[in-house]
Amino acid sequence: MANIEQEPRNQAGEPPSLYSVLGADPRGELVDRRGLSHEDLVQIDELMAALVALRGAEKTLAEASMRYMKLGETDMRALHFLIVCENTGTLATPSSIARSLGISSASTTKLLDRLERAGHVRRERHPSDRRALVVGVEPATRAAAMRTLGAQQARRVNAARRLDPEQREIVIGFLEDMTAEISMDGVDWGAAPA
Repeated sequence: MANIEQEPRNQAGEPPSLYSVLGADPRGELVDRRGLSHEDLVQIDELMAALVALRGAEKTLAEASMRYMKLGETDMRALHFLIVCENTGTLATPSSIARSLGISSASTTKLLDRLERAGHVRRERHPSDRRALVVGVEPATRAAAMRTLGAQQARRVNAARRLDPEQREIVIGFLEDMTAEISMDGVDWGAAPA
């Protein structure tokens, strides 16, 4: 029988975190632990738990904002795109919205119809191309989005400000490396489990 490392239970006798390396992969089938001490594993577990907590906080905030604004996730992403376009002096067209959101032109039309009916956006003629449309966010919607989700998301900058430039470079490198590691490239979803 394979030697399974046992992770110590915490003081309350609770099982290990769902994101614990030893708890999730006790036989080392997925994670190469060569050269890692027990202390390294504990710290890695803490890092993974912090990432999970961040994702949870972002999800909670996004869900609260969607309930407040009475909108779906794609609707909120579209409004965010429109606000960024306004902030940068960029004209937002239905095709630029479709590209930004990764949706079809038909889905974009339905999205804009829904947002316009709800009073969140307006469609106008393009100033230099009379055949094209531009889309803008209504002032009341912009103010509500900025006051709620925008204000909370902006607070993330405080955490980045507390890091010195070298620490920011380390965090950037870590996040880019982790993104590359969890890429969907090369995953064979049709392969039978071993």
